[in-house]
Amino acid sequence: MAKIRISPVDQPDHISSYWKREWIIIALVTFSGLLFNGAMSVGPILQGKLIDTVASSGTLSDIMLQAVIFVAVILLIQIIRFFKRYYVRLFANRTGAAMRMMLYNSIMHRSITELTEDRMGDLMTKAVSDVDICVEGMRKGTTEVFDTGVLMISYLISLFIYDWKITAGACIFIPVAMWLAEHFKKVIVRNSRSARAQYSHVADMTYENIRNTVLLRVNGLLGKNRRQYFKELDDLETRSIKAGILENSMQPLYNAIALFGIVAVLFFGGSNAINGTWTVGTFSAYIAIFTALAVKTGKAAKLFNSFQKAKVSWQRIKPYLKGYRYKDMTDRKKSGEGRLIVLDLGFHYPDSEEPVVRNISFEAGPGDLIGVTGPIACGKTSLGIALQGLYPYVGSIILDGVELEEFSEYELGCRISYLGHQPQLLSDSIYKNITMGEDGDISAVIHDVCFEEDLKEMPESINTVVGSSGVRLSGGQQARIALARALYRRSLLTILDDPFSAVDMKTEEAIIRNLRTRHPDRIIILISHRLSVFPKTDSIIYLHGDGRSEYGTHASLMVSSVSYASIYNLQTGSVSNET
Repeated sequence: MAKIRISPVDQPDHISSYWKREWIIIALVTFSGLLFNGAMSVGPILQGKLIDTVASSGTLSDIMLQAVIFVAVILLIQIIRFFKRYYVRLFANRTGAAMRMMLYNSIMHRSITELTEDRMGDLMTKAVSDVDICVEGMRKGTTEVFDTGVLMISYLISLFIYDWKITAGACIFIPVAMWLAEHFKKVIVRNSRSARAQYSHVADMTYENIRNTVLLRVNGLLGKNRRQYFKELDDLETRSIKAGILENSMQPLYNAIALFGIVAVLFFGGSNAINGTWTVGTFSAYIAIFTALAVKTGKAAKLFNSFQKAKVSWQRIKPYLKGYRYKDMTDRKKSGEGRLIVLDLGFHYPDSEEPVVRNISFEAGPGDLIGVTGPIACGKTSLGIALQGLYPYVGSIILDGVELEEFSEYELGCRISYLGHQPQLLSDSIYKNITMGEDGDISAVIHDVCFEEDLKEMPESINTVVGSSGVRLSGGQQARIALARALYRRSLLTILDDPFSAVDMKTEEAIIRNLRTRHPDRIIILISHRLSVFPKTDSIIYLHGDGRSEYGTHASLMVSSVSYASIYNLQTGSVSNET
């Protein structure tokens, strides 16, 4: 079995690039296709000679010779056909793998704004089903250029050699079948596009229903949701049937129209056989070749329809390929400063002009622990998102002497690790959830997040499978595994968004202590609504939610900020010195 090469495509949004990429395979397809289809008309001719030899009462040796020649030629033609099909399938497999890789990489490198606008079901449909349909259209196009185009030319030449007048009259209906297929092109495109769109909608709905099953169940919405889902499935079935009928059931009609010429063949060809102009073998060969030509006409017409279906799928995936180039995977040399400088930072989400973060300024260095807090919906999480550099921002974020916007995605990933307030775990072992596929020792980060005792209760320790297909973990356990993942990566800047909401106070204090003592080489931004550990931070950003913010140490904010002092006292049960 030949190994499939998965390498970049120079212009992934140009479909011709995929043929150019496999030019050696296409050359082999072309050579074997010309040999096979050019020789296909030889079979009926040799069959006719065999019939004439039998009809003329030839000797047994003559008959056997003609039979051996006929069988040998047919066998040789089929061997050539094997190689042609093998290379066509190899081209399809390699192209499918390359297209999926390019589509996957394109999706993975889309901006956060673009990803939030994409529907998951639609993306999955494009990445799997649309690629299959597109590659199948390319495969059919590659093979049918020979199996239909070259073969029809070969058949036509043979028929004209036999009798050009009969051929001209009998083939008059072939262009009619072709015209009919072309006429239905727009209708097929419209219905295929409608069916693909509904398929994506159902896929997206399926994904959302599975993800929100518990929510639907506890709110008593399963019945209503099921009825809506079945309604969408019925609509998908209707659209798919309509598109399928137009694509597939028209071929018998095309065949029938192309075969109308058989009347002329039987009448005039039969007359030639009766008056002795043709032998019985010649008449038999002519009928066989003309019938094969008419059938190929129907397949050619159906091929036009398949091309239109593939065209719809190509148009759906093309925007996800356009402009993708492999990202620079090199990391510029670190300056050695290791500082974070934020000046007049402002940020708003792409779908809104209203800023959620404005005029934020602070500075931190390795070993610093910066707390971020404030009332509900004040912009705490938004500040953490802005500091990752994934969205456009105003102002300045300088990390290790370089403006965040100047880093590539790879370099950002090397320097910044982020833990959201909703930790995500893979359906894999605890070890792989922390290392994300790398090989290394995780004992240190397991200790940092106080997960050693929990591991003792796990059936296979760090090899225990967790996530949707594994052991069910508590919210605190999930949060600590996700935190261990963030700490495992030796990032200069680590942003933790409410990592202790599901962790008890004692464990929280122990983790904070480990962060301070065991990670002196990183800057840690701790976003939290729980302020009990904030006295242990180096400085605090307090967001008011109306665009105002305050910056200082815990001690200074307890004096200068009434809001901060009030929240801290309420949470800790202490009494301010000023009251």
